[in-house]
Amino acid sequence: MNTNQINYLNIGLMILSCIVAFIMPFELFLFSYAILGPLHYLTEISWLHKRNYFSPGKKDFILLGVLAVLISIPNMFPHFYDMFGPKDTDGKPIHTEEMVNFISSLGKAMPFFAFVAFAGSALMILAKESWKRLVGFALIIAVGWAFHKERIAFFALVVFLPTLVHVFLFTGAFILLGALKSKSTSGILSLVVFIACAASLFLFFPHTITGPSAYATKVYDDSFLGFNQQIFDGFLHRKASRDVVYGSSAGIMLARFIGFAYAYHYLNWFSKTSVIKWHLVKRRSLLVILGIWILSVVLYLSDYRTGIMALYFLSYLHVLFEFPLNMHSFKDIGNALRGKVRTGSA
Repeated sequence: MNTNQINYLNIGLMILSCIVAFIMPFELFLFSYAILGPLHYLTEISWLHKRNYFSPGKKDFILLGVLAVLISIPNMFPHFYDMFGPKDTDGKPIHTEEMVNFISSLGKAMPFFAFVAFAGSALMILAKESWKRLVGFALIIAVGWAFHKERIAFFALVVFLPTLVHVFLFTGAFILLGALKSKSTSGILSLVVFIACAASLFLFFPHTITGPSAYATKVYDDSFLGFNQQIFDGFLHRKASRDVVYGSSAGIMLARFIGFAYAYHYLNWFSKTSVIKWHLVKRRSLLVILGIWILSVVLYLSDYRTGIMALYFLSYLHVLFEFPLNMHSFKDIGNALRGKVRTGSA
């Protein structure tokens, strides 16, 4: 497929995701996250690895991997420890004070780890000399630690950065960069449709309540209800009850946007297979990817929350591994826009 064909295909996928988001927003998100998500993580990490994660340093990715581990532990460990760890005579998990304090400390430091990963990725791209990197990382660590306990740091770096910023804003940046580079009508149109679809989810049928099915409600209660409530808290500075998330206009519009953003983010990746060529790997690697994906789908179908926890590290890892590529995109967008300004003023 050529660039124009891919752009028009993506326009169709945007519109399709938008329509489904209006009809069944919660179900669209749950399906996308469980079925499309794991295959996306696996194939993108494999693709990024072949390209050294778009970072000039051959071992830069190790830092991002360690940070992903530290971020994942506070969520994954308690879940699996409660499932498989030692129990008392009443069958309740045995939690030592030291273990609880350790997990709590890691949880509180999550904004710091996320900031170091994000800002550190920018430094990896901008600074080539070792001394500049050392000074830069020292400043990043100092700033990150100074502000990691702030409320805004938690919402920006833990709630929004690895979720809606990753699946919507970064996807939008890739679309914008493609439009600037190709200078094609289809590229510009794809950006316009992307923005229009997102806006329509809040502008049209605002009072139509398309709540989740009984199954989706049960799954959402156990997995993502808190996520929606955190978004309400972050944007509106108010606590949202379960009824608000499922039965209010604001709750439904938010669910539409989340469903659309995640569904299209994954579909956009797979639509560009002929250009990105993530599928061109050794047969053994492809079989491993497919095997892990099938296992992950089985986990989600058997117990959705266990699926989330089992794939949590992989999910976060792919977000952090993509940061250097995101930084390259921002840099290229800036260069392209500056070029247009110079051309216009000439």
